[in-house]
Amino acid sequence: MIDFKNKKILITGATGGIGGALVKKFVSLGGTVLGSGTKTEKLELIKKDNPNIKIKKFNLTEHSKIEEFINTATKELGGLDILINNAGVNSDNLSLRMKDEEWKKVIDVNLTSTFLLSKYAIKNMLKNKFGRVVNITSIVGHTGNLGQANYSASKAAIIGMSKSLAIEYAKKNITINCVSPGFIVSDMTTNIAEKVREFLISRIPMGKLGSGEDVSNCVAFLSSELASYVTGETIHVNGGMYMS
Repeated sequence: MIDFKNKKILITGATGGIGGALVKKFVSLGGTVLGSGTKTEKLELIKKDNPNIKIKKFNLTEHSKIEEFINTATKELGGLDILINNAGVNSDNLSLRMKDEEWKKVIDVNLTSTFLLSKYAIKNMLKNKFGRVVNITSIVGHTGNLGQANYSASKAAIIGMSKSLAIEYAKKNITINCVSPGFIVSDMTTNIAEKVREFLISRIPMGKLGSGEDVSNCVAFLSSELASYVTGETIHVNGGMYMS
């Protein structure tokens, strides 16, 4: 059985559908969890549902403050064993209409902040000669998607970055892996038009959207001792919509 007793876990993007499921999963398995996000009200709701977690408001566009954020979170948790990089944004537009700021915003949050969070978390993990980093990517990082050149690029780049980090720290007992969700019930998919939603479901062999728990189960596995010999990998959670 997976057990995270005595493990200290930082989860970014803790207030979304997937983020909330991640918090619930790691708490249920005995972990000490700190969840971060940008909206105080949503963080308070997460804490109401999970009274034992710690919460911290932080905007991942503030790159110069990420090292301080990691160090503060580590201090509040009493250590840092597991980092789940779940936070992400989208700003969709066709490439010819995409403004520079739309491109930059998505790359800055999804890719650059994930790199910096991983970099400074690993710095702390090296002290204990143990660490798990799991990065949440996306099916569109493999397939591409209309109007999502920025989002697709950011998610594909996370996979390449994760493989490089996995090689760098493999001998330090630190693993870096990715979970690549397909279409999961979340804030992003809730806003999709019904006809688009029906079309997407028609392309999924299992005939349904996934749940946050489907994703959190895989993240828990990769963070556990059961996956101690797994690094640089991407697990797809998409109901068969994309098979690598």
